[in-house]
Amino acid sequence: MGTARIDVEALVAGDRRALSRAITLIESRRAEDRTAARALLGELPKRDALRIGLSGTPGVGKSTFIEAFGMMLVEAGHRVAVLAVDPSSARTGGSILGDKTRMERLARARSAYIRPSPSQSALGGVARRTREAMALCEAAGFDIVIVETVGVGQSETMVADLTDLFVLLLAPGGGDELQGVKRGVMERADLILVNKADGEMRAAAAATVSDYAAALHLMRKRPQDPEGWPRAMPVSALAVEGLADVWDALTELAEVRRTAGTFDATRSAQARIWMDREIEDGLRARFEAAPAVRAALPDLGAAVSAGEMTPDEAAERALDLFAKDTGDV
Repeated sequence: MGTARIDVEALVAGDRRALSRAITLIESRRAEDRTAARALLGELPKRDALRIGLSGTPGVGKSTFIEAFGMMLVEAGHRVAVLAVDPSSARTGGSILGDKTRMERLARARSAYIRPSPSQSALGGVARRTREAMALCEAAGFDIVIVETVGVGQSETMVADLTDLFVLLLAPGGGDELQGVKRGVMERADLILVNKADGEMRAAAAATVSDYAAALHLMRKRPQDPEGWPRAMPVSALAVEGLADVWDALTELAEVRRTAGTFDATRSAQARIWMDREIEDGLRARFEAAPAVRAALPDLGAAVSAGEMTPDEAAERALDLFAKDTGDV
């Protein structure tokens, strides 16, 4: 693909077509495209956006919430980018859900941009290049970037290592629902929103907010945050209620962290975390590409499946082959 086909000036000016082409480039797994992607990222101006991670149980109304929340922000003069990470099709590797069809009004807004990306089996419900996609959106002038993840699970906490604020969206239910949310996700959430707090569900939502507030209170308070954080709040995306309160809460917490110096410190720590993950991914790719390893892995896997070799033994054999193949013996 190459940077020659990416109009950097158009991208920086906010052209959505140029931005889409740039994200396609950085998502490519081809070696030449990775080289071009690194060169492109090096050309971009440094711009800052508030990065918000959003996760939630399936059917809780994440897309409805993002559309209502995004429209409110756009109408207030913000430019909003949504990186919606869909489950990947096992057959094609493509995105399954089609987020633009789930957020039609926001997709048509001139100050908004929605990009569905397949997770491609990446852990944590975030696409492998979501961090770079955020940098591209920031360079294109979007001052708020929302990362919507696949669902709630232990690995979903990875989105918290990408963003400034992590929001967990849940439905009224209390008891069983509370038990189903992993503690690791709860511990990373800055704000828990109980959606569908309208009509006949209003009372149930209020009770659920109380349940989550009590659960958060029992967890160890983060020393860098003020009293009352993390917190739980009711919201209705469908009735467009509570959205302004959510924005006020998020901006309040972000400002407190900026003043305390923890905002930039957290971003620096996140950059190191993702450097380590890039090293791990790179080593894995080189390991699997080594000819001796590639030739031996099917037989080693079959031997482990048949009980003829322990996973430990097979892994050691593969690592020995890799060391010999790379001359590191």
